[in-house]
Amino acid sequence: MAVPRVFPLSCAVQHYAWGKMGSNSEVARLLASSDPLAGISEDKPYAEVRPGLFFSPLDQQLWMGTHPRGDAKILDNRISQKTLGQWIAENQDCLGSKVKDTFNGKLPFLFKVLSVETALSIQAHPNKELAEKLHLQAPQHYPDANHKPEMAIALTSFQGLCGFRPIEEIVTFLMKVPEFHFLIGDNAATQLKQSLSRDSQAVASALQSCFSHLMKSEKKVVVEQLNLLVKRISQQVAAGNNMEDVCGGLLLQLHQQYPGDIGCFAIYFLNLLTLKPGEAMFLEANVPHAYLNGDCVECMACSDNTVRAGLTPKFIDVPTLCEMLSYTPSPSKDRLFPPTRSQEDPYLSIYDPPVPDFTVMKMEVPGSVPEYEVVALDSASILLMVQGTVTASSPTAQVAVPLQRGGVLFVGANESVSLKLTVPEDLLMFRACCLL
Repeated sequence: MAVPRVFPLSCAVQHYAWGKMGSNSEVARLLASSDPLAGISEDKPYAEVRPGLFFSPLDQQLWMGTHPRGDAKILDNRISQKTLGQWIAENQDCLGSKVKDTFNGKLPFLFKVLSVETALSIQAHPNKELAEKLHLQAPQHYPDANHKPEMAIALTSFQGLCGFRPIEEIVTFLMKVPEFHFLIGDNAATQLKQSLSRDSQAVASALQSCFSHLMKSEKKVVVEQLNLLVKRISQQVAAGNNMEDVCGGLLLQLHQQYPGDIGCFAIYFLNLLTLKPGEAMFLEANVPHAYLNGDCVECMACSDNTVRAGLTPKFIDVPTLCEMLSYTPSPSKDRLFPPTRSQEDPYLSIYDPPVPDFTVMKMEVPGSVPEYEVVALDSASILLMVQGTVTASSPTAQVAVPLQRGGVLFVGANESVSLKLTVPEDLLMFRACCLL
């Protein structure tokens, strides 16, 4: 009997404190749709779906993949291996020849669904060279030697901070927010303003000086200035004044979530993006960012390396973050990562970032199309059904697999999958793969 190369996976839900509560969470709704026996606890935060990991009280997320700290369960009793990682180890050809050779027989990406209610940390991820160095120096904080580029694609309205704002915007905040100016200091603020008429190297140097002054401020001084700012904005809002020119609403929101945290001031340095469903942002190495709220699918290289500096109770490493960041200002619109539309498939959009580890495909198929072909690739892939109800069959599968909202399918390299609609409604699917 031929070894099945297309099969369903189970997803583990992780209950991070930053996750949305109960049925407000897209993660919880996907879980409930794919497993009718999975009850939703309305008082529990559902943070991430990792179609693939066992539940761990230390790492409360839901992943799709073969991460070392857990592994996707295979839902096919014809397969002797219980997890995806075990199966791939014994069937490495399923990765595709280029993927197998390039990534040493390992699946190179993690695929997730996130439901964010409370801001995640101000953070960046190292490139491979820095990752190797940090892993040698502090493996307890940087547990592997890999880079961690990431891409987030919005499922609902999704808000995040990403990359440094144009210098003009930061200078404006320095004039309008005296508490912010106080923490930066007169010298660094003047240097930044003067850099407007100079070259990109001078801009980067001035920006690094300003950001470092902020992030290395004494905790006591930060709390004092933040309390002054919160009090001032709160009084103005109570008086009916609009404070959005200084991001008043966001500042109060972050301070409520993380009182006295230095990360609250980072909103004056970083671009604020609000993604519409289907819009994406790509987070390459050394780009500062933070997810604020909303639901998204996320794909990343397999790594746990995160350098944090605020809005978190976790380990922070301010010196490393300030040293590693890319101090290249740009407008927020430049941080959007648009997909390309397939020339062959009118229903397919491709998010192909400039890294070898992963690509994400979005398939939006109208309910009037009774059957849709998921084309074969020279890469293993993971398919997530966000909307729709189908049966999935492949040339090597002996039986069709029912797949509905929240369902996850592993597709081996060079396998095509035929999806037949069982309910005449539109399909929305995302597929993570590795296009080398």
